[in-house]
Amino acid sequence: MSRESLASFELLVLLAALQLGPEEAYTVSIADVIEAKTGRSVRRANVHTTLQRLEAKGLVSTRLGDPRPERGGKPRRLVELNPAGIGAIRATTDAIRALAAGVDDAIGGTA
Repeated sequence: MSRESLASFELLVLLAALQLGPEEAYTVSIADVIEAKTGRSVRRANVHTTLQRLEAKGLVSTRLGDPRPERGGKPRRLVELNPAGIGAIRATTDAIRALAAGVDDAIGGTA
């Protein structure tokens, strides 16, 4: 996925997972981070589906964590970014920065 850009929600999911780290990134925590940072309402099912798609693309890996007492012994499916996922974030954010450069005058502020 060297030059293919991520869809906006895929980028948000990857960024949230990266911020949380491999021991805390799972569907619910990712949705919570996206909501807190963007103010955007996020459905957990959408995060779950996006994570499946990102895993199929080889951008993330998932594994079962330790059983959690507050979840009735159910383990969380933890998410870790693969090197390709980091590369996809870099390629997408570089493209956004390149396109946004110089638009300050047109939009009346900073990009």
